[in-house]
Amino acid sequence: MRDILLGAVRASLVTWVLCGLAYPLALTGLAQWLMPGQANGSLETTPDGTVIGSRLIGQQWNGPEWFHGRPSAITAPDPQHPEKTVAAPYDAANSGGSNLGPTSKALLDRLLADRNSLEQAQPEIAHRIVPSDMLTASASGLDPDISPANAALQVSRVARARGVQAAEVDALVAQHVVGRMLEIFGEPRVNLLALNLALQRAYPKP
Repeated sequence: MRDILLGAVRASLVTWVLCGLAYPLALTGLAQWLMPGQANGSLETTPDGTVIGSRLIGQQWNGPEWFHGRPSAITAPDPQHPEKTVAAPYDAANSGGSNLGPTSKALLDRLLADRNSLEQAQPEIAHRIVPSDMLTASASGLDPDISPANAALQVSRVARARGVQAAEVDALVAQHVVGRMLEIFGEPRVNLLALNLALQRAYPKP
């Protein structure tokens, strides 16, 4: 019995050292050496080192001068009434979708309201078919990217708000389109944080 217990303890210790210490430390070291930016969260910072976001986590962009991300259906407890919830777009502490089905009246009302807001901000897209990611929320609520078609439809609004030619903003969008991985995985996309930061650098607006 004693030999069995000692053998089990030795096996557990060896496994713990290899899988709990050596392997994680080796991978962490390799990641910091080969791709430190990605290993540390793909963070974007200001010149003074202040972190302003991650290219992996979406955030809310308000105002016509910015490109806007995919709608976020994340909710959080209402501070006034804890038994209820309120909208908390892009709250990274509470990732999730709405779970509303295609026959949901609440979903239809939200889509119609969002479509109306889009058309008020950009009358030129009234009655036009828009990319699905312009109106529908994702399962995570934290999408950092939008489709190139989505970005293209926002160019005119952003250009007007910043007082520049639409062609210049369109060229900036084209520079930030990321293609499929290995030409087959995923879809072309535009990282919103990278695009908006480049936009602010190229055409500053207070």
